[in-house]
Amino acid sequence: MRKRLLSRLDSVPLSTKLVACTLVLLMVGTFGISLTIRQLVSSYLVQKTDTQLRDQAQLVYSNVDLLSRKDENENVGPNEYFMQWRDSKSNIIIRTPLVPVLRNSIVSEPELPANGSMGDVQYDKPFTAAAKVRELDSSVKTDKRTMQVAQAPWRVLALEGRERGPDGTSTVKMTVYIGISMADQIDIISTLTQYSIFVSIIIVLLGAVVATLIIQRTLLPLKRIEKTAAKIAAGDLTQRVPPAPENTEVGSLAASLNAMLARIESSFREQQETTDKMKQFVSDASHELRTPLATIHGYSELYHMQRDLPGALERADESIDHIEASSQRMTVLVEDLLSLARLDEGRGIDMTQQVDLSQQLKDAVDDLHALDNNRLIRRGSLELNAKDGNKPSHLVFREGEFPVVRLTGDASRLRQVITNIVGNIHRYTPSDSPVEVGLAILPASISPESLQRMPPNPQSLRYFLEAVEVGQSMQMGMNYAVFSFMDHGPGVPADRQSQIFERFYTADPSRARQKGGTGLGMSIAQSVVRAHHGFIDATTTANGGGLTLTVILPLGPIEPHVSAASANSQDGKGDKSGKQTKQGRQVKQNKQGNHSSRWSRRDKNKSNQNKSQQNEASR
Repeated sequence: MRKRLLSRLDSVPLSTKLVACTLVLLMVGTFGISLTIRQLVSSYLVQKTDTQLRDQAQLVYSNVDLLSRKDENENVGPNEYFMQWRDSKSNIIIRTPLVPVLRNSIVSEPELPANGSMGDVQYDKPFTAAAKVRELDSSVKTDKRTMQVAQAPWRVLALEGRERGPDGTSTVKMTVYIGISMADQIDIISTLTQYSIFVSIIIVLLGAVVATLIIQRTLLPLKRIEKTAAKIAAGDLTQRVPPAPENTEVGSLAASLNAMLARIESSFREQQETTDKMKQFVSDASHELRTPLATIHGYSELYHMQRDLPGALERADESIDHIEASSQRMTVLVEDLLSLARLDEGRGIDMTQQVDLSQQLKDAVDDLHALDNNRLIRRGSLELNAKDGNKPSHLVFREGEFPVVRLTGDASRLRQVITNIVGNIHRYTPSDSPVEVGLAILPASISPESLQRMPPNPQSLRYFLEAVEVGQSMQMGMNYAVFSFMDHGPGVPADRQSQIFERFYTADPSRARQKGGTGLGMSIAQSVVRAHHGFIDATTTANGGGLTLTVILPLGPIEPHVSAASANSQDGKGDKSGKQTKQGRQVKQNKQGNHSSRWSRRDKNKSNQNKSQQNEASR
C-alpha cells in the first residue's frame, strides 16, 4: 500500500504538487492565525469584563435601590447587571435586587451555587456561569436574537458585603454576587470568526490563483529545458537552453547545462574531426607509401625481365638507382611518421638543454644563403605596433642584429623546426624573392599552457599580441621568445593557412611531389613547438604578400622593474643618505631568488619528466 501510494504521488506533476502544498500551507496558516486572533480577543474581552465588574461593583451596590426601582422610561445608570445577596454564614439567599429583563419579557440569570452553599466560588475571583432563561409572559412570542442573548453565559464576581455597626467597626453581613452577561463578547467573537473565515477563504483562493500563475511561470524554463533536451536527444547538438538570471536556480541550471552541452558538442566535433583526419591520414600515408613501393616493385620486375638481354648491366644499375631513391624517400617518410608518433606520446624530446636561439637563426640564414645565392635575406628584431583604431596590433620588422635569446629546451628539435621552415621557403618560393627573419623577447599576460592550446589561426596570434600589450603596460606575465620568417613568394590563401600544419597537407590535389618533401614538415614543427609549450602560426606577409611563419616560445616569468628610490620607500630599507641598507638589499635578493627558483624548479620537474619518458622509450 505504501509503495502504491508513493508511486501515485510520484506520478503527480510537479506543478500540481507545488500548488497543492501552497494551498495546504495557506489553509494551515490562515486557520492558525484566525484561531490565535480569536483566542487572544476572547481572552482580552473576558479580562476587560472582569475589570469592569471589579471597577463598577461598588457603584452598582451603592445604587442598587435606584436601579431596582427604575422603569423603562428612566435612564439612571447601568441596568445590565445581575445582583444577589446571600447570608455570609448560611449562604441563604436574602434578596435578588437586580435581575435584567430582556425584550419580550425574557429573564436571564446566571446559575449560581445552590441555596445554602458557595460551591467552588471564591471571593474576588470571577467565574463563568451558564444562563437560566425564563419567560415572564408566555403569551409573548420570543424572537431568535433575544433568545440567543438570553442564553449567553454570565461572568460573575463574589464579594463580601460589609456594614458599619454602631460601634463604628465593619462586620461581614452578606455575600454579594454581581454578574454581567457575556452576550456582547460572544457576539464580537462570533462576528470576528465569520470575518476570519471569509477572509481566509479569499486568501486561500487568491493564493491558489497567484501560486498557480507563479509556479507555471517559474517552471516555464524547465519546460523549455525539457524541449531543448528532446531536440538534443534527436541529434541536434547545436541547441542551447534559453538563458536566465544565474542568481536563480533555473538560471544556474541553464548555465551549467549550456556549458555541458558546449563541451559535449565540442567533444563530438573534435571526435568527428579526429576521425576525418585519421581517415585522411590513412589515405595520404597509403598514397605516399604506395608510390615508392610501386616504384620498387616495378623496377624489380623490369630488372627480372631485362637481365638476359644485351646491356642488362647498365639497365640494372638504373633500376637499382630508382629502387634506392624510392627506398630513401620511403625511409624519410617512415622516420617522419615515427617522429610524429613519438612527439604525440611525449617522447623523443629533451627539455633540459640550453638553446641559443639567436645562433640557430643565424645558422638558418646562412643555410638559406647557401641554398639560394641570389636571395636577399634580411635579419633583425621584431617590435609590437599597438592597436590603433580599427587596425589591430601587429609585429613590425626592424633590420639589424638578432637580440641574444637563450631558453631551456631541445636544441636539435628546435633546429629541426627552423630547418623545416627554411626548407619550405627554399622549396616553394622563387629563389630571388626576399626573406626577413626577425627575433624579439616580448612580455605577455598569458600562461604557456593557454598559449599551447590555441589553434594556429590569425585570431590566436591577435589574442597573443593583445596579451603582449597588457604585459608591457602592467609588467606582469611571462617573457616569450618570438621569431618570424617572412617570405614574399606566392603565399597560401588565408582560408587554407591553418591547414599547412596538417599531416600530408599539399596545395596540389594530385599530391604530386615534384618539389620533394613528405608533407609532414610543418606538422613536426607544430608538434615540437607545442612540446615546448609554445605556439606556431601562419599568416599573410604584411608588405608585398607571401607567407609569414611565427613561432612563440616561453622563456620565464617577468622580473618586476623597481627603481632604487621606490624600493627604498616601499621596503623602508633606505637610510637618510638615500642608500639602500643591508636589510633592503636582502629583501630584493630574496624576491629575485624566489622568481628564479620557481622557474628553475619548473624546468627541473620538466627535465625529470622528460628523462623518465626517454627511459621508457629506450626500454
